[in-house]
Amino acid sequence: MGEAALTSYTCKLTDEQAVQLEAYLLAHDYEMREVPHTRFAGHCDKLNVNYYTSGKLLVQGKGTREFIEFVLEPEILKEARLGYEAEINPDFIRPRLGVDESGKGDFFGPLVVAAVYVNEPVVRHWQEQGIRDSKRVTSDKRIAELAKIIRSTPGCIWSVVPIGPESYNRMHAKMRTVNKILAWGHARVIENLLERRSEMNPAPERAISDQFARSKSTVADALMELGRGLDLIQRHRAEEDLAVAGASILARDVFVQKMAELSEKSGVLLPKGGGKQVDEVAKELVKTGGEKELNLIAKMHFRNAARALGLPESPRSDQIWRKK
Repeated sequence: MGEAALTSYTCKLTDEQAVQLEAYLLAHDYEMREVPHTRFAGHCDKLNVNYYTSGKLLVQGKGTREFIEFVLEPEILKEARLGYEAEINPDFIRPRLGVDESGKGDFFGPLVVAAVYVNEPVVRHWQEQGIRDSKRVTSDKRIAELAKIIRSTPGCIWSVVPIGPESYNRMHAKMRTVNKILAWGHARVIENLLERRSEMNPAPERAISDQFARSKSTVADALMELGRGLDLIQRHRAEEDLAVAGASILARDVFVQKMAELSEKSGVLLPKGGGKQVDEVAKELVKTGGEKELNLIAKMHFRNAARALGLPESPRSDQIWRKK
């Protein structure tokens, strides 16, 4: 089941916000119309944007959700307001598990998978506290603050499974693909949570995660005994779900902590990602500790490893599937 279609939305605007919105509509070729009791009204592709003299904004028609997410919230309101979700989309307050990971695109450090259980009081609290997908939070300090809020939220049950570089490399040698490791990690944290089902009120109906493999059966086939009794929803942009956003923050927080620990052990600040700076640090580490040292702190199937060791780079056969 996908997101419920959102075809109507209202909120209050300040005078300053109204001026900004009218300027946006004019600049983006909206057809301006005369509508009773409005200060201005714009129309574009079956979407109506009416601002009334009362200060109320009404957005109606096809594309309402996209207008809110990509124009109104970031450009005018300067904040994400998810309050309408509970009324428009019942999934917003459903008891569920959210699953996400951090570190899959980083040469150095672990792969960390996290899952959280949420119910209506939990998501409403997170909404007030500004919980959002970790990729939209640029500061490690802020990630740590949000993770602390998540872990201390009454009613929230969570599990984090860090797969350190040594374990990751052993798993990759056996499984041969990143997607199978991810699927195992997702299945493991779901199982960990369901072992504490008695603490969840009400019981979760489903687990939601990003679809990282072409076939949804990749994760479904990896589910363990308890997980197989759950409705597994895999979809693109799953981090828009607050449960998945919460899991993404916990995973990122642990990834950052583990990177700090590995940096201290190796005596060098390990950069994130897989770019040029990563290559430079990897080559220096190989000079002092060789392949054995690299295996303790890095994902050895990445092409960065071959470059650091002066080996031929393998073809890009083990790339995580990217959504178009």
